[in-house]
Amino acid sequence: MTSGPAVVAVVSPKGGVGKTTVVANLAAALCDRGRDVTVVDLDPQNALRLHLQMTLDESRGIALQALQDQPLAEACFMSPQGMRVLPYGTLSESDRSDFEQLLRDNPEWLGRALAELEQGESGLILIDTPPGGSVYLQQALLCAQFALLVLLPDAASFVTIASMERWLDDYSRPRPEFQGGYYVVNRMNNARALCRDVFTAMDRELGARMVPHTLHFDAAVEEAMASQLPVSRYAPDSIATRDFRAVAGWLSERV
Repeated sequence: MTSGPAVVAVVSPKGGVGKTTVVANLAAALCDRGRDVTVVDLDPQNALRLHLQMTLDESRGIALQALQDQPLAEACFMSPQGMRVLPYGTLSESDRSDFEQLLRDNPEWLGRALAELEQGESGLILIDTPPGGSVYLQQALLCAQFALLVLLPDAASFVTIASMERWLDDYSRPRPEFQGGYYVVNRMNNARALCRDVFTAMDRELGARMVPHTLHFDAAVEEAMASQLPVSRYAPDSIATRDFRAVAGWLSERV
């Protein structure tokens, strides 16, 4: 393992799989385990803040800090849930284009910038990325020691596994510090035969690279999001809280 905080890239092949929700709730569960957690929103939608009770009129974030050549720590906020949050920030389309060009010109920029954050060796950084292939995905996978790939138990997600494997081959696996990419299934509904069948096919395809804990469908997750709370704070006895705690325990043992 490398020194300093471990970096985990959370990625998905397409939108609508609940990736940002997974990041927010997983971060809260890791904080509950005593981990020093920083969550980084690398998605231009800037939506992670909506889960973590952050003010909506704050423009600071990773993008503006990069364009102004300022330390990322100055744009971090402490969430009431106990984690450090680095939002994407609010910026114009021209500034966004400039930021993306900066990332293209400097493929390892994110890794260097995150290394400057003051966090102990037991710290953990979760990076939320936009769905699909992008310059943001490249940056995250080039600096992460670990990748968590979020899928739904449906055929549309199953057929994207090959694309995600190519991302790992291109950006992550050639690096000796990369510890592995693992797939987690979100919104599993055991009452639906199609979900069970697709899950079985994924398990057969991926084997030991499937996270051994599934995130089941639970209405409490959406209710918690409406309250801008992690589900563990909104419904501590819910199925979703149990699932996120299990995944957090599994992940914490590996990073």
